[in-house]
Amino acid sequence: MTTEEQTAVHAAMVAAGADRRPGGRTRTFHALLEGWGVEVAGVEEGYAWCGPEFDNDISCRSTLADVWPLLPPRVRSARQPRLDELDERFRAATIEWPGRGGEEQWWMWRIPRLLVIEPGDPYEGGWPAGWTMMPFPKPDSVRVIT
Repeated sequence: MTTEEQTAVHAAMVAAGADRRPGGRTRTFHALLEGWGVEVAGVEEGYAWCGPEFDNDISCRSTLADVWPLLPPRVRSARQPRLDELDERFRAATIEWPGRGGEEQWWMWRIPRLLVIEPGDPYEGGWPAGWTMMPFPKPDSVRVIT
């Protein structure tokens, strides 16, 4: 990446409000993209947190969506394959929220295929604790691992 591109990427991060993490720590574009990769890998392995935490964890993808159009075209083009790969892995590790689809922020309307219950947490079938707020019954394609 040229110096001009690095400057433009930083400017895109600042313009999107993505250059700082909660608490004020700085964040780079590379860290943001790799953070999405870490979240995707966690969902592939089985998600062990609650629904609201899932929304929080995948919010880095929303931040990427805010930054992406502000990036220099050459940087977008170079990073698009990585983003596409992560998005496809996320789609494979999740199911679409019933009755939703084609949304602009499609990742916010997905549910992990594999939910993991921590030892000692109660579970009597259906949604595990932390997911019971879902406005529909647990789809059969969502597995709960105890």
